[in-house]
Amino acid sequence: MTSPQDEAPHGRTDQVLDAVLATVRRVRAPLRVLAGLGWVVLACTVVALVVGRRYGWAELVVAGCVLGITVAVALLLTIGRSHYSVDLDLADRAVTVGERAMGRIEVRNAGRRRLLPAHIELPVGTGAAGFALPGMAAGAVHDELFAIPTAQRAVVVVGPVRSVRADPLGLARREMAWTEPVELYVHPLTVSLAGTRAGLLRDLEGQATRVISDNDMSFHALREYIPGDDRRNIHWRTSARTGTLMVRQFEDTRRTHTALAISTDQPDYASDAELELAVSVFASIGIQVIRDDLQLTALAGEETLRAQSPRRLLDDCSGIERSPRADDAWDLARTVARTVPTASMVVMITGSVPSHAALRASAAHIPTGVRTIVVACEPGAEISMRSQGSLSVASLGDITDLPRLLRRLVVS
Repeated sequence: MTSPQDEAPHGRTDQVLDAVLATVRRVRAPLRVLAGLGWVVLACTVVALVVGRRYGWAELVVAGCVLGITVAVALLLTIGRSHYSVDLDLADRAVTVGERAMGRIEVRNAGRRRLLPAHIELPVGTGAAGFALPGMAAGAVHDELFAIPTAQRAVVVVGPVRSVRADPLGLARREMAWTEPVELYVHPLTVSLAGTRAGLLRDLEGQATRVISDNDMSFHALREYIPGDDRRNIHWRTSARTGTLMVRQFEDTRRTHTALAISTDQPDYASDAELELAVSVFASIGIQVIRDDLQLTALAGEETLRAQSPRRLLDDCSGIERSPRADDAWDLARTVARTVPTASMVVMITGSVPSHAALRASAAHIPTGVRTIVVACEPGAEISMRSQGSLSVASLGDITDLPRLLRRLVVS
């Protein structure tokens, strides 16, 4: 058994440990607001005091005290709580490259006391904009308008709006977020392809396939009724003659299913301008297919993009980026064949680096008989095209030439 005398030292040790941990927690909480420079100054303070006391250097002790007081004052300047009500509003959640994107921040003093002047920050992408907030009486409102650069296609994360308390030397900094971040989609440039609908992007006129279906337009044969069959397909005249319920079977009719794919492999593009042109071509064709109410599967490398509406497709196009580990043009064709085996038309878009011979070879992965178009994008290049059977390989140098290229593809 353990005697009370043995338990006493253990109890005192636990109390000491608890006291030390509590002290560490109390000290750690205010130190969380120290910036990188603040931690350096604090470390210099400790070193100066320890070394100065150890070797009797009064000057070093004085320097340590001055540094310590500086850190303490910096921490005091971050103390306090503001009572703000903040709204972040964007005029548009989606704009086209080059269009003006505006936003507004509304700050209200939700407290009962007057608030001193302060500083607020608005993160925009990888940067941040700062605004000076004046002193505000209780219930007062302050508005700030801002513009967002849209020179490049991107998904720009705006916010959250945060208030900042900091000392002039940058030793300590305390931030408090007041809103949720908002995404701004900067869409790629696109052109209208409405004039090409009757040619390249069209339904395949309901050509019947050998796939048997219970609901289509091309009648195939009759079979006996099975519980669960749609009674609207019962052929009553034959059922009355045979004494057995008979239902119609159909052959599926072939409809255009466009597989639209863009390479995201970094080595396929000689420059960022080539990628931007490729994305514009990709988005322009995809939008027209959706507007024509035809089935579309859109792929960016191995990623399937949303193609339920032009807006969703454009939103996803805003985030297309090059990657050194993405599928190249050769692998992209295999991805299309694997992901969209029912495609009746395949359009693949890439940069200028892969040769036309390599692009034609990559199309071997696409099933025989499927109309396949490969567009190599090179800003400034003249339109060129070479067709062989159901495969066409073309070069494009400007997005405004895309309608003309598609008309040439229709003729070929």
